[in-house]
Amino acid sequence: QVQLVESGGDLVQPGGSLRLSCAASGFTLDDYATGWFRQAPGKEREAVSCISSSDPSTYYEDSVKGRFTISRDNAKNTVYLQMNSLKPEDTAVYFCAATLDLDGIRWHSEYQYDYWGQGTQVTVSS
Repeated sequence: QVQLVESGGDLVQPGGSLRLSCAASGFTLDDYATGWFRQAPGKEREAVSCISSSDPSTYYEDSVKGRFTISRDNAKNTVYLQMNSLKPEDTAVYFCAATLDLDGIRWHSEYQYDYWGQGTQVTVSS
């Protein structure tokens, strides 16, 4: 069974850090490009970051550049999103998603992704 499971979401104060994990089962995640998306209450889901299967190349949404870092651990079949200097506007449910065939120009388009996790809640608040 193909599955992606996110974890690591929590309540954190502004300026704090979290590391989200996206663990895959039923397939080899390093064969896939993996993206992180988020959805805040009342807002559309938006792309946050992506890591390709090759190179690997990484992509970031402008508001998280310099604060978030995406990485993969192939031995653990897991992709991570390290989030530093968190802001209240980072509050959202974070989803990971995977695709075999990434068009890097459109990495932010959720329609490229074939498999999705269930999400993990990140709340940034004092």
